[in-house]
Amino acid sequence: MIQGDRHALARLFTLLERDSRSLSSIMRAVHSQGTAAYRIGVTGSPGAGKSTLIDELIHLIRAEGSTVGVLAIDPTSPFGGGAVLGDRIRMQRHHNDSGVFIRSLATRGAHGGLSRAVGASAKILDAAGKDYIVIETVGVGQTELDIMGLADTVVVTLVPESGDSVQAMKAGLTEIADIFVVNKSDRPGADRLVAAIEAAVSLDGGDQQWDRPVLSAQAHRRVGSQALHETIARHRAAMRATSVREQRRREHDREEFISALRSAVESGLSDLLSSDPAVQGVASRVESGEIDPYSAADEVLGAGSLFPLLAEILETDRRRRS
Repeated sequence: MIQGDRHALARLFTLLERDSRSLSSIMRAVHSQGTAAYRIGVTGSPGAGKSTLIDELIHLIRAEGSTVGVLAIDPTSPFGGGAVLGDRIRMQRHHNDSGVFIRSLATRGAHGGLSRAVGASAKILDAAGKDYIVIETVGVGQTELDIMGLADTVVVTLVPESGDSVQAMKAGLTEIADIFVVNKSDRPGADRLVAAIEAAVSLDGGDQQWDRPVLSAQAHRRVGSQALHETIARHRAAMRATSVREQRRREHDREEFISALRSAVESGLSDLLSSDPAVQGVASRVESGEIDPYSAADEVLGAGSLFPLLAEILETDRRRRS
């Protein structure tokens, strides 16, 4: 994979999806292999044409000789747990290009519009030598803002209809976006949306090193994609003069560490609940109504037993993974 074998890279992702316990060993192997890839996050409301816009970006990136990996974060079926792999289908024209690797990931109930493993997936693509990593999120909502910590440049894509002007004001997009794109700009209301976003950005203040532009595009007609590509390059140059990129990476790595720790604790708690008689006894008292869940949790974790319990949980999880 590190030597550029696409089949090995695909098999590694398959292994990660089928057996999440292999994540730790995979990340140990790739951790020191790459930090050079530039990450572009593309988010926006469903139906805003994100995949079509990314398809055009891939074409422009490849035209300049750079390689690109795409992580398309798809919604997970609430019944079977599978992903709707529509994004990968729309980028099918790059299927035979050895310089392009596209992978759809299921959210599996993760908050923030991102798959739980998307940070690790980005690092794997980095280790594989990709020059650019493009991450497309499921959509935009109040909790779907963590793309800011993962991407070096965040592109927010909006469309004239569906109340996106209100969405831009309410969902915190003026805080996370580095570049706005009003797609499907040939539709009625596009000019009003551009003006609303520009007004919101001017009131927000934002980064003094970067004036966040609002671009117009018609991705399905290949209009505006070149301007977006050039604007991303300008933002990248502006970020080189500051510590913003490094700060974002550090903050995301810290959040990823907390998430990994939380996952290990949750997994260990499940094992403990099924094997420890004392914890099972407290759970039975909760089920019978003898004690409320919060007092029960205090009882299990109280009396100075929190850290020994955590140590036991983490050791159990470590043995399970090995």
